Amino acid sequence: MEIREFPWGSDKRYNDYSAWFRSKFEGKVQKISIDAGFSCPNRDGSKGVGGCTYCNNRSFNPDYCRIEENITGQILTGIRFFSSKYATMRYLAYFQAFSNTFAPVEILRQSYEEALRHPEVIGLVIATRPDCLSDEILELLEEFSERCYVAIELGIESFRDETLQKINRGHSVAESMAAIRKIAERKIDNCTHLILGLPGESDADFISFAETLSGLPVHSVKLHQLQIHKGTRMALEYRDHPENFNLFEVDQYASLVVRFLEHLSPDIIVQRFVSSAPASMVIAPNWGMKNYEFVAKVDKLLKEEDSWQGRLM
Repeated sequence: MEIREFPWGSDKRYNDYSAWFRSKFEGKVQKISIDAGFSCPNRDGSKGVGGCTYCNNRSFNPDYCRIEENITGQILTGIRFFSSKYATMRYLAYFQAFSNTFAPVEILRQSYEEALRHPEVIGLVIATRPDCLSDEILELLEEFSERCYVAIELGIESFRDETLQKINRGHSVAESMAAIRKIAERKIDNCTHLILGLPGESDADFISFAETLSGLPVHSVKLHQLQIHKGTRMALEYRDHPENFNLFEVDQYASLVVRFLEHLSPDIIVQRFVSSAPASMVIAPNWGMKNYEFVAKVDKLLKEEDSWQGRLM
């Protein structure tokens, strides 16, 4: 099979985030996860209580990310954790837990400024929701983007309003689309998160999600296969009605990822295909596979089928 170069400038069969990241930053740069103590509007009663049915933040927060420490303390702990790997490294402060624009603007400003005080922190990555981005907050983020790198990670999860209601997400598809456009207008990188496998959704829905993303000013995407985590409302739903869930086998999901990529714009950078959580927190499915092993499986499948991102657009 001949080696070809794809639109993103390499022979990789999808627009790979690691390659983009290396081209964006000189030298080694690492994200440090931070829990700044924020909540969400579907937790504190602003829009609802209980949070998203699938969500247990402990499933993705690293061990060094502890709310008992302030932001500075978490950054110092994270730097100690990563600095042993490389003598010289710079960092992005990754405000990861819950909704990190869900607070008064001055509180947000103080939090972001605290993270940037460390001389080796060169930017901010801020995870939030589509309904937590007022014009005032976007102005603040635009202000920060003029002095350092800023990216916003946006939990979209689904492009079906019925699904968003079922999982107690608390926002609409229209709000998701509006937020993506508003972030792009500010010239700030956005990363949209989607969960594939939520109850009631089909493979055809997932392909339509790729097509919807392709029509929006999306910079990058993170895919998550649905996992049932302990301590969530979805875990109780799964226990009581497992017939309502169609959890992916690993080969089934790998094939779906290839189909998704075929309908995804070549301009959209793919940050990851799978979510991971400590095995002790996962009820199902638990594939016993590292992320890089799954990536290798997708790479192999793309080559076997001579397919690539955007092939069917």
